[in-house]
Amino acid sequence: MKRQKRDRLERAQSKGFQAGINGRSSELCPYQQTDARSYWLGGWREGRTSKSEMMK
Repeated sequence: MKRQKRDRLERAQSKGFQAGINGRSSELCPYQQTDARSYWLGGWREGRTSKSEMMK
């Protein structure tokens, strides 16, 4: 995998994580491409999990 592609996907996951932490809806995912969208949603899920663990 090229570095450029990996960086793009890592950025998508990071943005999704931030959206999850901030309580944004998964429907607000800005990505249309399947791979970037799945990374964003994975980050979003991690962010939601982290947020719920912080609330305990």
